[in-house]
Amino acid sequence: MTLTINDTTMTSDQTPHTARQARGRPHQWEVSWLPGQILDRNTTITAMLLADITGKSDLHQGHRLWPHIQGWAAELGLTGPDAIAQVSQPPRGLDPQEERAGGQLAPQEERASGQPDREAAD
Repeated sequence: MTLTINDTTMTSDQTPHTARQARGRPHQWEVSWLPGQILDRNTTITAMLLADITGKSDLHQGHRLWPHIQGWAAELGLTGPDAIAQVSQPPRGLDPQEERAGGQLAPQEERASGQPDREAAD
């Protein structure tokens, strides 16, 4: 489980979902599994963490992580089941020219976006 957080993009090795800084809107972000929503950076990190954790796992009510899933989903205005259902859908809502197959940003765009936020990865 690794989130890579740069100045203008966020990616994960566990989900094809991505986040990017909204065009023309500094300090505002878009997340591929929440199309049409504009988020602040901290909420975007929450959304990407939720996608990262639920992306490859069979999470359900009663799972030991469920209280955390519910809490993170609530920060996004969702329930746990709603968040998992949305994360399970393929990436959408970001400019397809900026995404490669599988929803990840193209490597040259990741490099151009700045250095990873190592603190957030710890």
